[in-house]
Amino acid sequence: MKLLRDEIEQLLGQALVKAGISGDNWRQMLAPSRDMSQGDLSLPCFPLAKQLSRNPVELAQSIADEISSNPAIGEVSAVGGYLNIKANVNWLAQQVLSGKVRIGDALGTMNSTGRKVLIEHTSANPNGPFHVGRARNAILGDSLVRLHRLFGNEVRAEYYVDDMGKQVAVLAWALANLSKEEVEQTLVGRDAVNPRWSGKADHETVRWYQAAQKMREGENAQAIEDEIGRLVHASEHGDQDVLNQFESAYQPVLDGMLTTLNRLGINFDTFTKESKFVIDGDVAKLMLRLSEMEIYGEADNGAGYLDLGQRGLKGKTEFFFRRGDGSSLYATRDIAYHMWKWQQCDDLIDVLGEDHKLQGKQVAMALTELGERVPEVLFYSFIKLPEGKMSTRKGNVVFMDDLLEEAQAQAATIVRELRPDYLEEKVMEIAEAVGVSAVRFNIIKVSPDKGFTFRWEEALAFEAGSAPFIMYSHTRAHSVMLRCIESGADIDLIISSEIDYCQQEMPTGLVELLRTIARHNDILDKAVNMRKPHLFAAQLLDLANAYNGFYRDCHILVEGVPNPLYLQVSEVARNLLKTGMQGVGIIPIEQM
Repeated sequence: MKLLRDEIEQLLGQALVKAGISGDNWRQMLAPSRDMSQGDLSLPCFPLAKQLSRNPVELAQSIADEISSNPAIGEVSAVGGYLNIKANVNWLAQQVLSGKVRIGDALGTMNSTGRKVLIEHTSANPNGPFHVGRARNAILGDSLVRLHRLFGNEVRAEYYVDDMGKQVAVLAWALANLSKEEVEQTLVGRDAVNPRWSGKADHETVRWYQAAQKMREGENAQAIEDEIGRLVHASEHGDQDVLNQFESAYQPVLDGMLTTLNRLGINFDTFTKESKFVIDGDVAKLMLRLSEMEIYGEADNGAGYLDLGQRGLKGKTEFFFRRGDGSSLYATRDIAYHMWKWQQCDDLIDVLGEDHKLQGKQVAMALTELGERVPEVLFYSFIKLPEGKMSTRKGNVVFMDDLLEEAQAQAATIVRELRPDYLEEKVMEIAEAVGVSAVRFNIIKVSPDKGFTFRWEEALAFEAGSAPFIMYSHTRAHSVMLRCIESGADIDLIISSEIDYCQQEMPTGLVELLRTIARHNDILDKAVNMRKPHLFAAQLLDLANAYNGFYRDCHILVEGVPNPLYLQVSEVARNLLKTGMQGVGIIPIEQM
């Protein structure tokens, strides 16, 4: 808890000096308690005791005795060689409610950090509808964007459009050479397009892509491959006619994908085409620079590469950046893109699947060789469904559009059971918010480096651990405010009134909620700067759970009269829940 740490750090330092501790290494050891029941901050005294040749249990107790009188400290204990410090609840309430501490958007927008952050995420090949496998990149990336904005950074969400690669060439070839009848004949035996998505370009057009992929394995495979190769070659040389043909093929698909993402609350500020860096000459200049480096090598066919093994890379050490015919590779254009992105921002973040780790390392080493900065990268593991892995190529995927429809339908069933008096329009409005939020949160709450299997029963559970649980806690806090207004109370006056905290009863639920609120910004800071959105997702669950405990223990409205302290705390929690939910893409509705 940074709030408490800032208050007692100097006092603790003085106590340690008095005990004979030199240096300030102890500051790195002072950390949030792993078990909140023990305290808000903990200091392991074992290394310090070793420095003094003292018993760590005795040292911890002597420090506890020295600092216990500070008004910010409610309880300090020495347990098994650990110094555990818990904030004084009256002091904590005063800090949280006085307006001295800005917490998220609850007591005013976080001060701007002045940092410009560019986050590139999703950037999926526009060759078919979004499926669940692609969703983790988009949801992780968008959550990072939202959390950075909540933190106070100026953020630009970027989509890198692959407008000249082999996959878009396959799509362009298919659209130019195959009739609808040929496509359906080639895909006989496969499920047809869901009638619900008839006319949605990404669902319609993926059939051409899938048919072409199947034909590339048939009797005319070589002729098809040659033509696709010609298109790729022309695009890599900046042939504008071919690039226009590619755009006509992929743009309707991309528009359909973006419509799906928009339903998930995911939007982008800018779109940058891969071909830009070929057309404007950046790639040509880059290849010239790379070919003049001391670690430059050349294959028998004239292809150029950097020997990154000379810089310590293990395994695949040859990083090819130029084909034998002089054209560039995707990785070359990626380097040019990164050099351009660094001109737009102070901090640069890429969101990539774990299968891009080698490529990411090669690009980073090449950028370093060029004297450029290296981006921060959030790597993530993949999602599976109970049925197995997903593949656009094979067609055995679960499309995100279908997933969201199913999410809404399942949520609607639950809402109808819980609220039989609601009109159907209201049911579907709530179900859409719950379904979208459940899908997002079920993905975001898992650490990015862990793979997992998506299960409906987990995503849509209304118990603790789910988006609906957080949403319900928020609507509960909102209903408290409405009931206070309906009682005739002047909410603004009560919220701004001064409170003698020492004269107030402090039930357990209130204490735990105040402690949870006080560490809210600490966890937001950690989630943003360590690129771990799941930490903030866990904080939202803790906040929702703490609010429910507070609601249980503290009667905010008694005989039509609000308790000023309880109402002030409830309103801070409500605002934190709302802005925190927005930070991970949960929709903060006011009625469930």
